[in-house]
Amino acid sequence: MDLIAQLEAEQIKELGKEIPDFKAGDTIRVGYKVTEGTRSRVQNYEGVCIARKNGHGIAGSFTVRKISFGEGVERVFPLYSTNIDSITVVRRGKVRRSKLYYLRARRGKSARIAEKTNYRAPKGADAKA
Repeated sequence: MDLIAQLEAEQIKELGKEIPDFKAGDTIRVGYKVTEGTRSRVQNYEGVCIARKNGHGIAGSFTVRKISFGEGVERVFPLYSTNIDSITVVRRGKVRRSKLYYLRARRGKSARIAEKTNYRAPKGADAKA
């Protein structure tokens, strides 16, 4: 393991965040901390993950797309952000590519993603859940 990967692993362990296994095509719910004045609350943002960038490292990020009042809204979240309270996988999508940018041009039934029913966690994942 090279020095950069070691430092990155230490930083991830120090943060102590539990990131579930998800990929493009999965519908996820992100609990994002919102500060309004002096108050702070957790706001859920639920949509389809259309892209993951920089893998599982400290610099990783993911893009979530949802339809809000008939308009497509996308948001990019840093994977290990301190403002992310929780990430929950709502359903697993059955897709064949890693970036689902083609969904931007689709509406209605053609924008649907089939659900994966035979999901198994990868070998390296913890069996806590």
